[in-house]
Amino acid sequence: MNRWTWLCSALMALGAAASPLLAQQTPMTVETVTVVARALDKAVSIPGDLSAYQAVNIHAKVSGFVESVAVDRGSWVKRGQLLARVSAPELHAQRAEADARVQAVRAQQAEAQARMIAAVNTAERLEAASATPGVVAGNDLEVAERAAEALRAQVEALKSSGAAAEAAARAVAELEGYLQLTAPFEGVVTERHVHPGSLVSQSSGPMLRIEQTSRLRLTVPVPETYVAAIAKGRAVDFTVAAFPDQTFQGTIARPAHSLDIRTRSMLVELDVANGELKLAPGMFAEVRWPVSRAGKSLFVPVSAVVRTSERQFVVRVRNGVAEWVDVRRGEMSDGAIEVFGNLQEGDVIVQRGNDEIRHGARVSPAAAKS
Repeated sequence: MNRWTWLCSALMALGAAASPLLAQQTPMTVETVTVVARALDKAVSIPGDLSAYQAVNIHAKVSGFVESVAVDRGSWVKRGQLLARVSAPELHAQRAEADARVQAVRAQQAEAQARMIAAVNTAERLEAASATPGVVAGNDLEVAERAAEALRAQVEALKSSGAAAEAAARAVAELEGYLQLTAPFEGVVTERHVHPGSLVSQSSGPMLRIEQTSRLRLTVPVPETYVAAIAKGRAVDFTVAAFPDQTFQGTIARPAHSLDIRTRSMLVELDVANGELKLAPGMFAEVRWPVSRAGKSLFVPVSAVVRTSERQFVVRVRNGVAEWVDVRRGEMSDGAIEVFGNLQEGDVIVQRGNDEIRHGARVSPAAAKS
């Protein structure tokens, strides 16, 4: 090989080695978009359950036989309306005995009162006569006074006995009041378990069940991610399978203020007006739960977020240089993803980020094609 040939070969080898460096210095053209700041306002679907606002099982307070039942399953009742009557002959006998005891004590009290008055008058007369020496013996006056005191004590004891007898009679009368079962609130009878002649007692099962359906409770397990949007008094829309073309509304009323550690959700109760009685307890509801933030959020295209086994980031472009900025993903809204990180509104980022665009690489931004 002559000297000229060797020099040409050396120059070619040097050019081949330098070509990758020249390629690295050539800026990569990337499509970019800007970070947008706007309010997050969306709704997510959460299942919920409708239940009666009030529901109660009607039990017998005293043992007896069902005399009559004035309602049946599906009957609408008003507050205080008679539902059923129970017959308890033993209780009637106890009432009669208690009343007789009261009358007897009152008679004894009246008799003792009369004897006490007579004894007091006698003692007073003897005391007046004893002012004249020798007319009344001192022992007779003492005996009369003691007799009056004894009768006073007897009258007081009979007053206590009379009060106890009257209390016992009132207690039996109150028990007799439980023989007539009435509705505690306005609602509908959903269950009936007895008929005339049935034996009932405190230990037996419920006789009837009443539920208030003109107002319902909608219970929703709100995931931890969305509890920040819980605002008492806020209206929330929902649908039910029975009326797929109709949207109903409830009002946030009673959040639990505590998360279930198994499901990481908070139970929230909504009040639902049901004046037309279309909805029924036990229905399954699809709730459109509102999701919002206190302020504006930053949004980027979903394709801009790069996820690797080690990190999650977007590629920001500043002065023609690529920067990896770590972010956390939030909610999806209108085709964009909410992100949290060291970003600002108006920052320029790569629309389709990938880890091949290395941190520090020179890039040439171009507006993304719509």
